[in-house]
Amino acid sequence: MPPLINRPLPPLSPQSPTAEKPYRRTSCFRSTPFMRAVLGLVVFATIATASIVANDYILEVGFQLLLAIALAEAWNLMAGYGGMVSLGTAAFFGIGAYAFTVLTNRANAPLLLALPLAGIVGAVIALLLAGAVFRLRGLYFAVATLAFSEALRLFMVNYSGFGGATGLFLSKDPPGPHALFTLALELLAITTLIISVATRSRFSIFLRAVRDDEDAAAQIGVRTFLVKLVTFLIASFVTSIAGALQAVKVGAVEPYGSFGLPWTFGTLSIVMIGGKGTRTGPLLGALFVTLLGELLANWPALHLMITGAVLVMVLRFAPDGLAGLWKQRFEQGDSS
Repeated sequence: MPPLINRPLPPLSPQSPTAEKPYRRTSCFRSTPFMRAVLGLVVFATIATASIVANDYILEVGFQLLLAIALAEAWNLMAGYGGMVSLGTAAFFGIGAYAFTVLTNRANAPLLLALPLAGIVGAVIALLLAGAVFRLRGLYFAVATLAFSEALRLFMVNYSGFGGATGLFLSKDPPGPHALFTLALELLAITTLIISVATRSRFSIFLRAVRDDEDAAAQIGVRTFLVKLVTFLIASFVTSIAGALQAVKVGAVEPYGSFGLPWTFGTLSIVMIGGKGTRTGPLLGALFVTLLGELLANWPALHLMITGAVLVMVLRFAPDGLAGLWKQRFEQGDSS
């Protein structure tokens, strides 16, 4: 892979929009990559251990939550850090679901092989699509990805080779709730690792430079197309595996469910409510939306209405989402 920059990147001035704002730590404990890694391992190990004694309902809700966080992490990398607001989440979610089903039914691929292969199929299609959609920016990019998603859904409805509107059923019985929860937890762990590296390395500087001003980034030597491509491939890979996991859980795929717009706008809502461009935003947003959905499971219309109202209020009064509100409260507590 060619380098992401043509010449050395000049140091960022304090006035640069991509420069990190100085932050004064008041705690006696200094956060280091090693400490963050240890903390992450402890958290994931604790969740995995607790899942052993959890009942089926907790595992079901936990699976939905883990899948929502993984999807939100992938979308946040593109839109929050890279400025590429994609409305094509449902397309790659459905691609992963169908790829997994075809690999399982027709190639008799084992579960642990079919899952990453489904992600690779999604990444390959993203690679083929990138040349066209990367010519567009802003609203035009968003509309292009939405058009691709809807065109793909209509194609799957009318193409009999993948079951048409009826879809396909998995030839193998799905694993139990604990196994599904474990697979979702492993997907989230891998996603968290990849995105943490991407957002805490030199790559994040290039990514934020592209987000803030793509033309200026190109003028100082950043390979903007390559930066966007790597981001697009990572997000598509994760989203496709999430779709494959959903196919495992349901035991069937069909165009209206696998390529449904709720996967796109649900993920967007999670990130915007939690906080776009923050590391904790996907977690907070997924917790809010998933738990609210469980509390209002018998009133789906009320759930959508409350979620929409909260989203509008967040966009109007708290553009940084719940993560921004949490950070402000934390800083106020330190100053007082």
